[in-house]
Amino acid sequence: MDQNLLERLKAYTVVVADTGDINSIEKYRPQDATTNPSLITAAAQMSEYADIVGGALAWARKEAGQGGDPSAVVNLAFDRLAVDFGLRILAIVPGRVSTEVDARLSYDTQATVEKGRRIIRLYEEAGASRERVLIKIASTWEGIRAAEILEKEGIHCNLTLLFGLHQAIACAEAGVTLISPFVGRILDWYLKDTGRKSYPPAEDPGVVSVTRIYNYYKRHGYKTEVMGASFRNLDEIKELAGCDLLTIAPKLLAELASARGELPRKLDPDAARGMNIEKIAMDEATFRTMHEADRMANEKLSEGIDGFAKALSTLEGLLLERLQKGSAS
Repeated sequence: MDQNLLERLKAYTVVVADTGDINSIEKYRPQDATTNPSLITAAAQMSEYADIVGGALAWARKEAGQGGDPSAVVNLAFDRLAVDFGLRILAIVPGRVSTEVDARLSYDTQATVEKGRRIIRLYEEAGASRERVLIKIASTWEGIRAAEILEKEGIHCNLTLLFGLHQAIACAEAGVTLISPFVGRILDWYLKDTGRKSYPPAEDPGVVSVTRIYNYYKRHGYKTEVMGASFRNLDEIKELAGCDLLTIAPKLLAELASARGELPRKLDPDAARGMNIEKIAMDEATFRTMHEADRMANEKLSEGIDGFAKALSTLEGLLLERLQKGSAS
């Protein structure tokens, strides 16, 4: 049968849509979907989702009570908005949705735990099972510790902004459900740092990093799933065919759906189990030492947190403007 590359990929990798655009999710019908503050902010500005934004603000006004402080209303509305988008997505996909904790809490374990619990509570109050939700947390040491606490409470986590093996090992040791190593952002850093224009697909630094993490996990029997994320081109996806999951933006999903040809499996758990890969003992001191030594991971983690925080600030501004217009009318 003449299958397109998207169909071939689905044969051995769970395909996840990396978008907050519900229309795109309906079109490509992935198993799961992931969102982040940037994607939610973009979706919230689309006219077709005005009803979701309006509903979140109305709910937040009611929760805050009469005369509630606008900033408190906006804060409540953001959580509601992220969950409402997630609920719409869960009505389409058969699997899970990832909803992100406020990136500004990335270095605060307790605040991250409390926010994760709150997000799950909102989903459950709306009738969604926690088994279908992943709480998305930045892969700082503090974020990983928060995920460890949440996982013990039956709240599953997706550790994002992951760029180094040390982060991946710490996540696996903490028993997190899933990690999202950022393939394209790793490539971006190396292109800028080296001045190169490109890498051969198999030598792409992001591909090499995720392959190393995948093989490490399978060799040492970790249950944590690896979901490659942040792709720049089809070659990166092809080189990671066989990874547990891949979260892919609509543009690249469209390219996969329109392309034909062979798609050999590149990552294989049986092959990984036979590899000679030394196990690294991970504690906080080792994590921080490795993180400081990994200039790419250090810079990209900070940059990613800052980027998501800015997207949140933009979204809060949009919500505040909408709130004030509603109050004036």
